[in-house]
Amino acid sequence: MRPLYTIPMDDSRKLTVSELTDLIRRNLEGAFPSVVVEGELSNCKPSTTGHLYFTLKDGTAAISGVMFKNRLRYLSFKPRDGMLLRVKGSLSVYAQRGTYSIVCEEMEQAGAGDILAMLEQRKEKLAAEGLFDEGRKKPIPRFPKAIGVVTSPEGAALQDILNILKRRAGGVKVVVLPAPVQGTEAAEIIARRIEQANQWNLADVLIVGRGGGSLEDLLPFSEERVVRAVAASAIPVVSAVGHEINWALSDFAADLRAPTPSAAAELVSANREEALESIAMLRDFLYETIRARIERVRLLAKPFNMEDLEYRFRAILQPRLVRFDDAKDALLNNLETKVEGFRRRIELARRGLEAGSPLSILERGFSIVIDERTGKAIRRFTEVKPGDRLSIRPLEGIITATVEAAQEKE
Repeated sequence: MRPLYTIPMDDSRKLTVSELTDLIRRNLEGAFPSVVVEGELSNCKPSTTGHLYFTLKDGTAAISGVMFKNRLRYLSFKPRDGMLLRVKGSLSVYAQRGTYSIVCEEMEQAGAGDILAMLEQRKEKLAAEGLFDEGRKKPIPRFPKAIGVVTSPEGAALQDILNILKRRAGGVKVVVLPAPVQGTEAAEIIARRIEQANQWNLADVLIVGRGGGSLEDLLPFSEERVVRAVAASAIPVVSAVGHEINWALSDFAADLRAPTPSAAAELVSANREEALESIAMLRDFLYETIRARIERVRLLAKPFNMEDLEYRFRAILQPRLVRFDDAKDALLNNLETKVEGFRRRIELARRGLEAGSPLSILERGFSIVIDERTGKAIRRFTEVKPGDRLSIRPLEGIITATVEAAQEKE
């Protein structure tokens, strides 16, 4: 270890901030030209320049770190929050901010960090209960009338959501359900806001999320209380926690995961201008289709004039009229034949009935003889005896007679 740099000090000697920082830098960088540090990766942020900025931490301390892109390209894995890493590098003091960090030359995995291991264990438990099943997912309404947002009222994420909703769906009602998004009380309040939105039916869809942060910052959205509230919500939930590289267990329970809060706002609000454009295109297509069909009919009808149409109509109709008249005559003739046959049968039946009628028999000179005592018709000579009074009924009138004798015909 190199000797420390010192400055003789007395009560009258004063250091400027720059002098003190330079003294710290020379001592720190000189004392630790090369170190190997093991810790849990947190707040991992690839920059637009290609460098990787992160924090290494353990249970009681943390140190910032950076790995420049010329060394980053040699890594065989992609660093993620929660990984346990072993890095080799040198300490560097950033004078403008008065901070120190480790500049990494090498990086390797040393296992899973405590937080990541805890989240993986919790994820397996909740997945076993079916909270992440695809069959539970509900469709996100395309044109919601009200959108609920569970997030911090002071965060940039809320402003991004409101700006996008105003631009894409200005007439949609937005209900903000304020909740802290980090800290020990955040999970309980976030879960209560989700439950309140369902209890009072405040929205057609919910956005639950926050802006980016470290793995520790996002932990409230991985708490069981929040994950269960998201899974139990009757209102469809869009999880929008952090940036695209971040994740939380609420992402798996939600009906839809959005990479950012801004993306969530776009997913729940169909662009009305685009919808109107689509309607206009369909209207034009329909108009053009109808116009083309009318024009085609017009072209087909153009060769025909009224006289020609009348001639064609008659040519088609006349044979059918003749067939109709023939059918009518055949039907009438058939009916007349059948009616005449029925008439003859009725006449024969009438004559048969008349021939068997008692009146017809009386007209031929026969009479009915009735015993006045019994009122019964006499059919045999044995039914009377001398002295009986008889009533003889010819076709007309009544003849009264007295029996003098009754005997069998000789």
